[in-house]
Amino acid sequence: MTVATSVRSGRDVPPADRPSGIATRLWRHLGSLGGAVTIIVLLEIVTRFEILPSRYLPPPSVVLATLGTLLLGAVAWQAIGLTLLGWGLGLGIATLVAVPLGVLLGTSELAYRATRPIIEFLRPVPSVALIPVVFLIFRPGSLEGTVFLAAFAATWPLLVQVIYGVRAINPIQLATARSFQIDRIRTFTRVVLPGATPYLATGLRISSSVALILVVTGQIIMGAPGIGLEINRAREGANVAQMYAYVILAGVLGLLLNQLFAAIERRSLHWHASQRVGTP
Repeated sequence: MTVATSVRSGRDVPPADRPSGIATRLWRHLGSLGGAVTIIVLLEIVTRFEILPSRYLPPPSVVLATLGTLLLGAVAWQAIGLTLLGWGLGLGIATLVAVPLGVLLGTSELAYRATRPIIEFLRPVPSVALIPVVFLIFRPGSLEGTVFLAAFAATWPLLVQVIYGVRAINPIQLATARSFQIDRIRTFTRVVLPGATPYLATGLRISSSVALILVVTGQIIMGAPGIGLEINRAREGANVAQMYAYVILAGVLGLLLNQLFAAIERRSLHWHASQRVGTP
């Protein structure tokens, strides 16, 4: 093997010459953190000097201090737990519905063409528009109503991703499996599932964020217990700093969940080209 071939294949290359994925991610996170700090400092200045009225937009230092106080009590953690419960149930139901259905529609051309108009009609429907229907079916303030909204909203991104993932599999791979007389179960587990997994991972990450948004929205509008209800209570009590503290808490929760799914995606798809940092 020549030196050029060795370099191209990625073998026998000193570790110092290889691109560091950890260093790249660290630099990216530092850049994002710098942007966030800059925005916080600017907001602190404009609210302290009343360029923006602090009555409606308290300084970030006040909001963060309020958030710290909330995290020392049990109410905020109970709200986080109830929000995560609704999020987990909604995303779980969406996964149980979307993944098998997506595999079925992706492998059957007839089923895909028959159901495509229905999917394209239901997918853009805002889940918030279903809140009056939820009020009729479920009792106000119930966990079931927010779970229904989250499951409905999270189903469509995941379903579409699974369908596209299955349909994107190279037909030559399926033909090769048939030529070797591999049965359908082994073809599914060794060809279809690995090929669709990157799309499935992306769909789960998107659906996770959508489910959290709908859970918090449902809690605000329907009065179900959780972060959304605490936001509404703070608003009704004119406690603006506490309201923004819970808003930040919801945002941080969404960020952490997104980072968790991204880390799982990197670990489970380390073999995929999209996860190879520095690959041309």
